[in-house]
Amino acid sequence: MFDTLKCFITCLRKEKAENNLQLFDTVQQSEQAYESIHRGVREIPLLQIVGTVGRYHDFDNQFRPKREGENSRLDGIRRAMVKGRLMPPVSLYQIKEDYFILDGHHRVAAARELGHTHIRACIVELLPGADSLENRLYLEKISFRDKSGQTETLELTEPGQFVHLEKQIQDHQQFLKDHEAQDFTFKQAAADWSRTIYRPLKAMIEKSGLVHSFPGRTVDDLYLYISTYQWEKGAARNYGIGIDRLIPQNMEAFRELMIDRTEAQYPDMKREITFFVLMNVEGRYEDQIMDKLYAQPEVDEIHSVHGSIDMVVKVTLQRDLLASDAELISEFTQRAMRTLKGVRSTQTLIPGVSKIKQNT
Repeated sequence: MFDTLKCFITCLRKEKAENNLQLFDTVQQSEQAYESIHRGVREIPLLQIVGTVGRYHDFDNQFRPKREGENSRLDGIRRAMVKGRLMPPVSLYQIKEDYFILDGHHRVAAARELGHTHIRACIVELLPGADSLENRLYLEKISFRDKSGQTETLELTEPGQFVHLEKQIQDHQQFLKDHEAQDFTFKQAAADWSRTIYRPLKAMIEKSGLVHSFPGRTVDDLYLYISTYQWEKGAARNYGIGIDRLIPQNMEAFRELMIDRTEAQYPDMKREITFFVLMNVEGRYEDQIMDKLYAQPEVDEIHSVHGSIDMVVKVTLQRDLLASDAELISEFTQRAMRTLKGVRSTQTLIPGVSKIKQNT
C-alpha cells in the first residue's frame, strides 16, 4: 500500500511539472485582453511561446504530445524540417510579450527539439484592458511603434512620454520637407529619424554604460532624457556641459554629424578628468600608503616630497558626460585615499589650463 501511495504521489508531481504551461483563458481574463489586432506573419522567438489555447492536457511543457500515437506526426514534421521543407506558419495569440498556440503545437515542438530559436507565426494580438501602469506603458509603446512604423519597440518606464518622441519625428518631418523639397509621411520621417538620430544616440548611450548608474531605467529612458533636454527644453545645466560637444543642441545638427558614420565611429560619451591630490600622512605609514595608492588603476603618479606636503598624487578618472566632476572626484578621494590608515588630510587641485610636452 505504501508503494502504491508513493507511486501515486510521484505521478501527481510529474503531471504537475509537465502541466506548467500558462493557461490562455486565465491570462486573458486576468489581463482583460479581448480587443484584437491582426499582426500578420512574423518570426517569433520560441522562448516567448509559453502556453496553449485549450490543449494543455494534450501537451507537456515542451509542447510534445503526451499520447504516444501523436509521436509519429511529430517525427514526420521533424524530418521535414531537417530536409529544409518550408512549414506553414503556426497560429498564435499574443498577450503582451507572451504567445499562446492556437494551431501548430507539433511544429513548435519539432522546432524546439531541433534547436531553432524562432518560428514563423500568424499573430493575432489581444490588447490588455486591465487598468495598470504596466498595461498603460505597453499600450503606449505599441501605439507609438504602430504609428511610426518601427520594427523595434522602445522601452520607456514612465507613461505619457512618447509624445516627446512623436514631436521629434514631426519636427524631423518638417525638416525633410523643407530641405528635400518634397512631402514625407510620418512613417517615412520616422524611418529616417530612427536611422540617423535615434539609433546613433542610443548606441552611444549603450556603449557608455551610463544606464548602470540609473537602476530601474532603460537605455530608451536615457535617450528620452538627453534628447529632450538637448533639443526640446534647452534647460541650463550646472554639470554635463561636455555633452554639448558630442550632442549639439539642435537635433538636425546631431543628424549631420552622425549620418555618414558607422556605429564603430560613434564617439564615446565619456571624458577624462585629471586632478592632483596633496596629502599629509603619518611618516610611519608613508610606504604602506604609497603601495596601496600605486595599486589603484586610476592613480598615474605618486611623489613623496619634502615640505609642508608629504605626498603628491596624480589621478585620472573616466566619467560619463552627465556626471559631475566634483561628485566623482569626491567619491574617489573618500573611497581610495581618505580612509587609508595614516592619512591626516588631503587637498584636491583640478587643473585649469594645462600645457604638456609630448615625448618624441
